[in-house]
Amino acid sequence: MAEELVLDTAIRDWVLIPLSVVMVLIGVLRYFVSKLMRSPAASPSPDPKLVREGQVVIRARNLRTNSQFIPAKAFKARKVYYTNEENGLLHVPKEDAQKAQAAMFSDPNMAMDMMKKNLSMIVPQTLTFAWVNFFFSGFVAAKIPFPLTQRFRGMLQNGIDLSTVDVSYVSSRSWYFLNLFGLRGLFSLILGEENATDDAQKMMQMGGGFGFNPTMSLGAEKDSLDIIQHDWALPKMERHAEDVLKKLLKK
Repeated sequence: MAEELVLDTAIRDWVLIPLSVVMVLIGVLRYFVSKLMRSPAASPSPDPKLVREGQVVIRARNLRTNSQFIPAKAFKARKVYYTNEENGLLHVPKEDAQKAQAAMFSDPNMAMDMMKKNLSMIVPQTLTFAWVNFFFSGFVAAKIPFPLTQRFRGMLQNGIDLSTVDVSYVSSRSWYFLNLFGLRGLFSLILGEENATDDAQKMMQMGGGFGFNPTMSLGAEKDSLDIIQHDWALPKMERHAEDVLKKLLKK
């Protein structure tokens, strides 16, 4: 039987609330610091080739998303137009793909921007974790208001080794990680949706490339369009309209 704990209100006032406020302030400060460290654009006008390829990706995505609203013959013709191996708009020769990848890695400004973004994430979070581990280690800071299984113990009770405590209790170190990976919605309200990038996405993007790669986007969209199965929605809509009319006539 798991033990029930009575949490002191001082833990809420001196551990839970300060830790949450500090995590929010650090996230906002890191955003503005990374914005100041960002290198200015080399040219104000975008590359016409990148714009054209981006528009092709958007059009292909719209076709894939709304494929059920056009007949099968029309969808097949458009699919061939985009995915044809000889002259399809989404087809990228291997030589062009290798050249684009080499050009991305040879751009020093892009590599410097990527390093600055990584530093703006790693340095503040390393210092914050050391601060949390030094001052708040071992505290049971909060309790989840619903029961959880034993699989959540390692995630919610990091830093305390008490197997008799109920899984719904959250340690101070685990509260830090929950704030680290779960404040995206709050940052989207404070900084705007386009500027809210949570640390989980940044960690996955570290070392994953430099900037936008149109070649990879074209290839990914081509693969998605190749595997889609066409399902025309018009027959279903006719049957649905017929059912609705029958119900209305019965009334």
